[in-house]
Amino acid sequence: MADTAGVGTLETLTTTLIDSINGYKDAAQNAEGSRFQELFRSMADERSKVAEDLRSEIRRLGGNPPDDGSFLGATHQRFLDLKSAITGRNDESIINEVERGEDYLKEKFETALNSQDLPADSRSVIERAYQSVRQGHDRVSSLKHGLQA
Repeated sequence: MADTAGVGTLETLTTTLIDSINGYKDAAQNAEGSRFQELFRSMADERSKVAEDLRSEIRRLGGNPPDDGSFLGATHQRFLDLKSAITGRNDESIINEVERGEDYLKEKFETALNSQDLPADSRSVIERAYQSVRQGHDRVSSLKHGLQA
């Protein structure tokens, strides 16, 4: 039987990470510069490792970890596809969207870490994952501000 105290939070974070992975893969496919393509693929790989850590914790707690992203993430991606068909994509607009996604992901992790309902072991896993998320967020934010300079 699953320990539900942390499973729901872990599932939500995993689903959001999968959205992030899909977003990075899409960004890599659509980026104009090979530098950005490589960066986004690398970040997708890093997020995959983090998602697997959360999946392992869900399994440890007796849950069934998600393999797919969220409906909201898929809907957002379809909107971006439509928007890019109309306005075109360039590296700056892709990086702006990636940063928006990073802000959302970082906020999800911060909300989870502020919860008092997490078991100590799960909190530790989420804190480790958050460090990776925060580093990715800061990297994209720095990249965005570097393009604007």
